[in-house]
Amino acid sequence: MRVVAGEYRGRKLSAVPGMATRPTTDKVKEAVFNIIGPYFDGGTSLDLYAGSGGLSIEGVSRGIERAVLVDRQLAAIKTIKKNIATTKHEDQFVVLKQDATRALHMLQSKGEHFDLIYLDPPYAKQQIVTDLTKMVELDLINPGAIVVAETNQEANLPEQLPGFSFKRRQDYGITVVTVYRYDGKE
Repeated sequence: MRVVAGEYRGRKLSAVPGMATRPTTDKVKEAVFNIIGPYFDGGTSLDLYAGSGGLSIEGVSRGIERAVLVDRQLAAIKTIKKNIATTKHEDQFVVLKQDATRALHMLQSKGEHFDLIYLDPPYAKQQIVTDLTKMVELDLINPGAIVVAETNQEANLPEQLPGFSFKRRQDYGITVVTVYRYDGKE
């Protein structure tokens, strides 16, 4: 794995050891950023199931000002921190070792708001719609924010979500990327 483009282009990233996470391939990562960017002029991102942190590092490399990465697994947190260190800009990243629900409540208490959200939960625990609903309830998403959801073929995310516009769905083998834009509370 590596950073595909931007300021940190070409830097190698480590994968989380073991089989508990599946890193986003470079091919899928490049495709995602071609769909949503490919470059940004600031903003804050949230990766609720960060794994190795590759998506957030790619986003910051392409212009996101600040990234918040959440994972509940110690091995993932260690890998994220190691990968962030390769950027030499650790101050642009916040790493939280928590489960997703607890992290969302904590982020709300800190007054956080996000412009780009990555959701790539374990395939066995597809809770993307629940997570997005909770983020809207907690007022964590800025209007116009982009949401990138990575799932398997069985997830079948809906095209209609209250407050969101469906932008695109793309298949990459067993991986499906679905992109939404947050229009604001209805």
